[in-house]
Amino acid sequence: MRKRLSLIIFTIFLGGCVQKEILDDVNLETGSAYDYINGKIRGTALVPVYLPDKNVENKTFSASSNLSRDFLRDVQRQSSDPLVTGSLKVVLFGEKLAKDKGILDLIDSFQRDPSIGARLYLAVTEGESKDIIKGDYGKRGNAIYLSNLIRQNMKSKDVPKTDLQRFLFDFNQKGKTPYLPQLSKLGKTNVEISGLSFFRYGLVVDTIPASKMFYFKLLVDKYSQGTLKVEHNKNSAVIESIRSNYKMKLSSRNPYKVNVQIKVKAILNEYSGVRVTPKLIDQLEKKLEKEIENECLKLTKRFQSKNIDPVGFGHFIKSKTRGFNFNKWETDYHHLKVNIRANVTITESGVID
Repeated sequence: MRKRLSLIIFTIFLGGCVQKEILDDVNLETGSAYDYINGKIRGTALVPVYLPDKNVENKTFSASSNLSRDFLRDVQRQSSDPLVTGSLKVVLFGEKLAKDKGILDLIDSFQRDPSIGARLYLAVTEGESKDIIKGDYGKRGNAIYLSNLIRQNMKSKDVPKTDLQRFLFDFNQKGKTPYLPQLSKLGKTNVEISGLSFFRYGLVVDTIPASKMFYFKLLVDKYSQGTLKVEHNKNSAVIESIRSNYKMKLSSRNPYKVNVQIKVKAILNEYSGVRVTPKLIDQLEKKLEKEIENECLKLTKRFQSKNIDPVGFGHFIKSKTRGFNFNKWETDYHHLKVNIRANVTITESGVID
């Protein structure tokens, strides 16, 4: 009986130590943006205000500091209610910050905050990130719009999967370069994913345009859905429902050579020509195979020239090589020979224009 009574008292004591937060009495930060302005980091917190008509008003608080960790403390002074980060969905980094200052200090503060989930979406912006987070993107609020924009492009379009957890894994993994999508503002009510940015020591060192993301995703991720337009003999073909996977094989260690096999299965959804024949299907498959091989090889050479490894060749070779020397790999990577082989199968044909 005494043990049971002691347990009850101990539980009550612990319960009194928990800081209670009532939703109506706090400001839930759902998005944030960081820029590098005049030698200081300017942070902008996005807080949704739910109106009686069920629309959402996007309220922002901004503060500048020499230390990134001071941001939340400074914006608290502007908020009538405590500002909490437990609902944070998306974080944006301005172009100048990502290229000149770096984002590692900010990333470190996110991973140390137990209220922030590992599935937090991160993105780099063209220009200042504050301009994007302060837009007007519909009735559900800007954070929902931006996180959904990133999520659906990862799920069914050309953006490879990445979030706070994956970024940290790639950063801490030797032989692998982290990357984030790049956002561009089209107007007050529209934003697009305009490319993919690659990091070295927390700084953006290269960005590929949206037109190259399809080929990069083939190298690092699996497609479950996708769309590609192919030009053939002055006609256009729309390839949809793309499914893909890739495999690497280490064929030589002196010098290092890696074979990458990419398999793609797809449906011909539209064709602007007169007839779809088996011969045409075969021609489209071969054309797409050659295009994939050429574009993917260009990307690997580009990454080697920038001394970044977002495909993860270093990590892959390390897993296949006993006594792998990463210091020597810094030089070996520039001389790595990559062989790309694509196999495309168009399983069905649909609508014909």
